[in-house]
Amino acid sequence: MKLHSANTTGLNTFTGYGQGYVMVNGERHDKSLVVLPRRIVTDWAASTFEALAAEHLAVLLDLECEVVLLGTGSVLRFPRPELLQPFSAKGIGVEVMDVHAACRTYNILMAEERKVAAALLIG
Repeated sequence: MKLHSANTTGLNTFTGYGQGYVMVNGERHDKSLVVLPRRIVTDWAASTFEALAAEHLAVLLDLECEVVLLGTGSVLRFPRPELLQPFSAKGIGVEVMDVHAACRTYNILMAEERKVAAALLIG
């Protein structure tokens, strides 16, 4: 699916997605990544939902975001509550959704100038 974005020149936006990939600013990514308005983390060690561990999520705590969108693959799956507890302790919201919904939601929040990160499990 191709997405159309508002006027967000110079900021990272999702421009498309499909089975096993997302596109950021027209560039295809087929491995797990974290997208922020001004930065992309392509070496996020999380690979699949089944392998998701506390150390993978700990990286997201230091991104200075107010909300993290956790895309859990092609279907919505909720991580164990203890994995998300450190976000509550730091006042960071976490929304769990499938990858495609996370892409759409990220574009909306980013266009509203929110401090948002999309952490997507593509594998």
